[in-house]
Amino acid sequence: MRISTRRSAGRRLMAIASISLLGVALQPATVLADTASEVRDEILSSSAYARENLKDRDSGVSSEGALQFWSSGGLIQEVPGDPSVATYESFTLTPKHVEVITLEEGKSAVAMYYSEGSYQITDSEPVAHYMTRVTEVYVKEGDQWKIRAAHYSPIAGGSGTNQNAVD
Repeated sequence: MRISTRRSAGRRLMAIASISLLGVALQPATVLADTASEVRDEILSSSAYARENLKDRDSGVSSEGALQFWSSGGLIQEVPGDPSVATYESFTLTPKHVEVITLEEGKSAVAMYYSEGSYQITDSEPVAHYMTRVTEVYVKEGDQWKIRAAHYSPIAGGSGTNQNAVD
């Protein structure tokens, strides 16, 4: 009688375990954000949009504004949260070697990459050989990634921007 009691207990335990596992398997899957991929895609698609449309898709800046060091040198710039969207006479800037470090999944990240090409903002002087190292801090606002801080520094042999202040 003891052996059949053990078998019964073992079968009940197996049935409970199977039901528990089935319950876990049938739970709706939680989809985690892939912050690094989202930020990388934002950088690449924003640049592609500007090349194709000769204007920025949006300002890209956080609604809180951003602090930035520009590749033209000078002091830190306080960029407002609602800057105008730039338009271009020409735009060939291309981000290269984009690396993203997630600070908090779905909320913030730091992106580092190179930006190369040329561009001319409407009614401004052209920048013919732009080669800059870029570091940008991104925050998620709603469903969009926005820049909260940035540092752009020219690579030896390249040029930075010709802008030296927020208009």
